[in-house]
Amino acid sequence: MWRDKYGEFKSSVLDHNGLGRRLPGGSWDLYAGIIPTFCATNKTWGVDIDEIYAPVNFQNDHWIAIWISIPKRHIVVWDSIVKHISKAELDEIMEPFLTMVPYLLVECASTDE
Repeated sequence: MWRDKYGEFKSSVLDHNGLGRRLPGGSWDLYAGIIPTFCATNKTWGVDIDEIYAPVNFQNDHWIAIWISIPKRHIVVWDSIVKHISKAELDEIMEPFLTMVPYLLVECASTDE
């Protein structure tokens, strides 16, 4: 979802507050814990959820894991085969997450959060 729609996100126009970019469909539902439906938590990122763990696929032949710490505002990458991905390739894979996750947190948060 994130990497596939990143070009659309980057090319969308910002409003006067620096917001208004087009997030991928389902972003709000993901943020609110409504999806994926088979394991919906109904817990909101940054309110009920402080940490997100996710697998990330590279070229359909290698997986890395990421840990997103919302309170610490950082992302940690784990790769069991470090030489499989170059630094430039890793930067390219991670760019959508590094850009869109913080944006989603700001865009979806209520004004008092």
